[in-house]
Amino acid sequence: MSTAPAYASPALTASTRANLSIACIIFALFVLAALFSAERKDITQGFDEVAHASYVAEIQDAGKASPDLNSLRLLDPRTFQFTDLPNYLNHPAEFYDLLAWLGPKLEGHPQALLADRLIDVAIAAVGLAALLGLGLAAGFSRNEFYAYALPLACIPVLAPLAGSVNNDNLAFLGGALATLGIWQLVASERGVWLALALVGVVVAACAKATGLVLTGAMVSAAIAYLIWRRRWRWSWTIAVVLAVLVAAAPYIVFAMQYGSPAPDTPAQVAMLKRDAGVLGLANLPRKSFVAYFGYFVVAFIAEWMPSLNPRGIFNYAMLVIPVVALICAAAGTGLSLRRLWRRQETALDVVVIAGALALALTFTLHVRHSYADHLATGWLMEAYPRYYLPLVAIVPLAGLSLTGAIRSPRWRVGLLAFLIAGPIVFRLLGAPLG
Repeated sequence: MSTAPAYASPALTASTRANLSIACIIFALFVLAALFSAERKDITQGFDEVAHASYVAEIQDAGKASPDLNSLRLLDPRTFQFTDLPNYLNHPAEFYDLLAWLGPKLEGHPQALLADRLIDVAIAAVGLAALLGLGLAAGFSRNEFYAYALPLACIPVLAPLAGSVNNDNLAFLGGALATLGIWQLVASERGVWLALALVGVVVAACAKATGLVLTGAMVSAAIAYLIWRRRWRWSWTIAVVLAVLVAAAPYIVFAMQYGSPAPDTPAQVAMLKRDAGVLGLANLPRKSFVAYFGYFVVAFIAEWMPSLNPRGIFNYAMLVIPVVALICAAAGTGLSLRRLWRRQETALDVVVIAGALALALTFTLHVRHSYADHLATGWLMEAYPRYYLPLVAIVPLAGLSLTGAIRSPRWRVGLLAFLIAGPIVFRLLGAPLG
């Protein structure tokens, strides 16, 4: 199987030095934006940062690496003193252990939050560097590298999230390492890249359950492909088994302690009921699954650019950009499947297919879990695209799979122009002013 991108001829491929310069600029701008967010963001505005910081403070206060989820408390966002309010998080403790160990004591010290935010910036920055490194290793032309890297740089929530205390940053890092590792494993068949992919799965699993599902499913699909094509070295199986045990360990412990690998803690259930009541959702008729699914998809797309201000017609019209990008990604995934069937696949096709399967599985589980919460409480606000950041690179990669199948230079240039400019336009104009 050829590992060179089938969609780019050598004459069109930009030099590594040119793409490296672009990558360095994107990386520097991202870090600056994340640092600005870390310095200025209100802890009460978005991403459940009070809850995540409280988890860190709880570990520091209790001196336990894995405190009881049912005994977690929330900090007062002004004084950083513990309140009587329970913390609703149900994630493994590893991410919070890391911040508790590296960062200063949070309880009673609001100013100490900045140190933990800077650690998150570093975590997310390494993840973005890994994804940019994938683009450099792939040998994309300059325009193709733009079409791959700029959508990543323009993700609306990525820099603000990086400047917040949030386990999604660790999940993003794990997914980036897994994606890079799988690409290079398929391209080179070197065991070191399998090791990197497995490290990515473990890192993402230490962050949250969705991180484990996303990365674990993608890496599993890639391994299944290598076995199918008789390119798998059975000596690698031991490493895979060990990585699975390490990644699954926190969730096995949760299942033993709470009866579920993703426990619904009493505080979480109470929060959903309370907030649904405050918003007037609790007493409304429950939606059918079909109606809920339609609502979920629309809300999911709208939340790609979350905003505390009401959207106008123009802002809603801008949502057509991510919708078209997703349609292009779906078409590209279909073309990658066709190449696989014809035994003409490249590393791009394998990664796109494996990632798409993982995204589809996770989205299915997400909708199912969210609908159960809706039936129980009336809650409607669980369509958060940031949960999928670990495999966000699959979308632009699938778009490139589509461009590779277009033989008309005019249409190909037009599609590349949309894939490059669309994310920039949406980033600048998709959010309401104010």
